[in-house]
Amino acid sequence: METLKNITIIPFDPKYAKDFADLNVEWLEKYFVVEPHDVDLLQRCEETIINKGGHIFFAKSGDQIAGTFSLIKVEKGVFELGKMAVSPKFQGQKIGQQLMSFCLDFAKNQNWIKLILYSNTLLENAIHIYRKYGFVEIELEKDSPYLRSNIKMELIL
Repeated sequence: METLKNITIIPFDPKYAKDFADLNVEWLEKYFVVEPHDVDLLQRCEETIINKGGHIFFAKSGDQIAGTFSLIKVEKGVFELGKMAVSPKFQGQKIGQQLMSFCLDFAKNQNWIKLILYSNTLLENAIHIYRKYGFVEIELEKDSPYLRSNIKMELIL
């Protein structure tokens, strides 16, 4: 498939909060379960992510939201890359890679120190993309915020 050329990456707008939740619930239910921490972040994204210094971006194709990701503030200069999802009807078009590239440029322009992420090795394509963009595996703490996580990665910016 060809990469879509007409993807626009836009910042959070409350009118897309439902898209943010729906895209993430879709993949979570496909591979895992929606955990309480997910519900908190997804249902109250403005309160739990944006208002705490984080960011949410969307990949838009025409008038449709094709994908999303968030940057959740952990501490000054350290953000968790989370809630990255691409709609099944847009998968295979390298939208995830466009979002990742945008994410890294954005983080570097903010002069952040590092990005971290939690994932699961069942998500082979995602892990491959993270490694391709320079993320390396680090020790996963015992009290990880996600029960499904069996891998933690970081990228020093």
